[in-house]
Amino acid sequence: MSTTETVRIVAGTWDIDPVHSDISFTVRHLMVSKVRGRFGSFSGVVVTGEDILSSSVTASIDLDSVDTGNEQRDQHVRSADFLNAAEYPTMTYRSTGVRRDGADYLVDGELTLRGTTREVPLRLQLGGTGPDTWGGTRAGFSATATIQRGDFGIGGEIPLDSGGVVVSDKIQIQLEIQGVLRKES
Repeated sequence: MSTTETVRIVAGTWDIDPVHSDISFTVRHLMVSKVRGRFGSFSGVVVTGEDILSSSVTASIDLDSVDTGNEQRDQHVRSADFLNAAEYPTMTYRSTGVRRDGADYLVDGELTLRGTTREVPLRLQLGGTGPDTWGGTRAGFSATATIQRGDFGIGGEIPLDSGGVVVSDKIQIQLEIQGVLRKES
């Protein structure tokens, strides 16, 4: 069954729970394998409407929190060669609309990274809602996107003698988001 037929999300404002969420990425390295990384510090809000198509999301990611499992590589990723976290400490996302795409949804939005803003759609799957053990309500959202480093002025184009580059221009982004419904006061 499709996402649109099986899952309903309660309308409301959901704060992203960073403890139970994950923002990660995958990039090809040396054209033979993939390196994975994640961001450990982020925040955001998802506002769902009665009709999911009237929903929105905003998020901010602390670029200093990048973790690829190797501190030397993390320092290089934070440097001006890649993220330039000293000058641009955050990456932000702001949705501009939600639309159906077959059985799934696309969240249209703007990603700002290194001072450059580009349209980046997120392919969204709704995980549903349910009670948590603290008397609140949780919702789950999964999303994926692909960006090109060059679109954001991120260099690092080191060619290999055998062809290709050390680090691919294409970056796969994976989001596993758990939101906590704000209680009305």
